[in-house]
Amino acid sequence: MDKKLLLQDDGKTQRVKEISIMQDAQKLKMILGALSWKILTMLSKEAMYPLEIARQLGVHEQKVYYHIRKLAKAGAITVEKEEKKKGATAKYYKTVSPAFGIEFPKGYNTVQNISLLSMDEKIQRFFKEFVDGKGVLEGKIVVGSPTPHGPFKTSARDGHYAAYLTLFIGQFAKMPADFAIKLDGDVKAEKEEKNNLILVGGPGTNLFTQEINEYLPIRFNMQSSDQGFLLGGLSSKKTSRVYTADAAGLIAKIVNPWDKTKRIVVLAGNKAVGTKACVLALTNFWKKTLQGYRNDDTFAAVIQGFDLDGDGKVDSIEVME
Repeated sequence: MDKKLLLQDDGKTQRVKEISIMQDAQKLKMILGALSWKILTMLSKEAMYPLEIARQLGVHEQKVYYHIRKLAKAGAITVEKEEKKKGATAKYYKTVSPAFGIEFPKGYNTVQNISLLSMDEKIQRFFKEFVDGKGVLEGKIVVGSPTPHGPFKTSARDGHYAAYLTLFIGQFAKMPADFAIKLDGDVKAEKEEKNNLILVGGPGTNLFTQEINEYLPIRFNMQSSDQGFLLGGLSSKKTSRVYTADAAGLIAKIVNPWDKTKRIVVLAGNKAVGTKACVLALTNFWKKTLQGYRNDDTFAAVIQGFDLDGDGKVDSIEVME
């Protein structure tokens, strides 16, 4: 029997299970009897041996053996284990799949809203605090204001990268009722920092990246000056390396210092192109980027963006540490 995946979507959550497709009318006929169906239903829940089945159904053991042989011949059940019982060997049977069905050749339609990301274990673990029990995004995506603001009086030029990130997250999380993307100044004004936060943009353009810089495992150099602050790239205490390239950036995950039950994810570059490299690292190259993630509360990776096709735009990344 061919095995495929059966998807159930009730509008709130998506669930999937394996289904065995019956393509032989004779085999289908062998499993459709009333007693055979009862036995199949029992074996879909747990592995059992024939005498145990007979006792639960209140029928003769030989009758159960007859139907077990039919179901095994049809390929619907298989022996899961064997045990010695009173000098004899008891075979425990289990259905080969939790579901059975019939299928005709035509009728497939192309769908675009189902993603293998929803089944990717690493992505699920990295964003587990950001998706509630119903699969809805739980948190805010914070970008820098496009108008001059903060101690650097800068205008954010990397906020639009959040749109690409949001498309990526939408593959495994449903939209929340409230608007998820907010400007850093609005989050401050509304005192929403006690949330799960995804910060897009470095400390020069995103006020919250500035504020949590001291909590980051790899930090941005921010030095006082007559003009307020000077940025000097990323500095790693672990390797003592300093990354000053415009296309360098940081992807990090930490505990939210304003609410220890929440988490903050940071995608921040030395310049806007570095933030773009970080967004690409998490959306296009997440397997490479999250290779070192171990389900910890603290994670950091230095990203370097590269222009491989020579068109002047970052299209690839390397994880520097």
